[in-house]
Amino acid sequence: MSFERLIEKIRETKNPTVVGLDPSYGYVPAYIRAKYAGEFPDPLEGAACAVLEYNKKIIDAICDIVPAVKPQAAYYEAYGWYGMKTFAETVTYARQKGMYVITDGKRNDIGSTMEAYAAAHLGTVDLDGRTATPFGADALTVNGYLGTDGIAPLLKVCKELDKGIFVLVKTSNPSSGELQDKKINKRPVYEVMGKMCESWGKELRGESGYSAVGAVVGATYPEQLSELREKLPHTFFLVPGYGAQGGGAKDVAGAFDENGLGAIVNSSRGIICAYKKDGWTEEQFAEAARAEAIRMRDDIAQFVTIR
Repeated sequence: MSFERLIEKIRETKNPTVVGLDPSYGYVPAYIRAKYAGEFPDPLEGAACAVLEYNKKIIDAICDIVPAVKPQAAYYEAYGWYGMKTFAETVTYARQKGMYVITDGKRNDIGSTMEAYAAAHLGTVDLDGRTATPFGADALTVNGYLGTDGIAPLLKVCKELDKGIFVLVKTSNPSSGELQDKKINKRPVYEVMGKMCESWGKELRGESGYSAVGAVVGATYPEQLSELREKLPHTFFLVPGYGAQGGGAKDVAGAFDENGLGAIVNSSRGIICAYKKDGWTEEQFAEAARAEAIRMRDDIAQFVTIR
């Protein structure tokens, strides 16, 4: 299964983290923005080119020490079709560098529409007998609140093409409890959704015991994170909320199993904007990202031992 490949990369790097490539235009160093600003009639094209250079240099700086990247689709959509080209090239480049790629798209629909999302982000399309791969990520974040109708089309692709999904279960944002903490038959909604992940992934388990159906569970709720790790033994966790959102290494420790596996912790602007602090120059943004990625790895290693 897809997460077996991710687990192998985590073991290889001794690092259970993923870098979120969320390139808000203001995050890109000014000297790179200036390089492309006047080159194209449409400023969106210049912005997309600047983002691609930024992404590639960060990937080059971290690919040997970080197992995965997580481009957030919205940041690329903001630059129109030029941005989606940059998105596609970012996915391809990261995979060429040996990294596992999680598309953060939070897609959700049913039937043929969900099949189209699955084909676009994880699968292939048949075009008059020719097979093409639109984006080709390894995993996709999805919203499960339409129930099985919205997940089943993804499971087929996961099984056939060795892909994975991460379903929103207990998210890191402050208002998540407005819905996710509500009770259904005395159980919180997030637990019900987590149990659905276990059920959806039952036929997609790999050698590690984890299935291709993972869960998004935030570092900002450490008690629920530990609770869900115990209750969802076959569900691999994507853990946002470390760093800029307030979660720390001790908070994420409960996401991991006895082998230091079962989860991958995300940091986005904490790494890609690391050059904005600690005396770095903007020309050193990639070196700063690497240094922060190493610091994060070592921070988590205080509480998590990968075996």
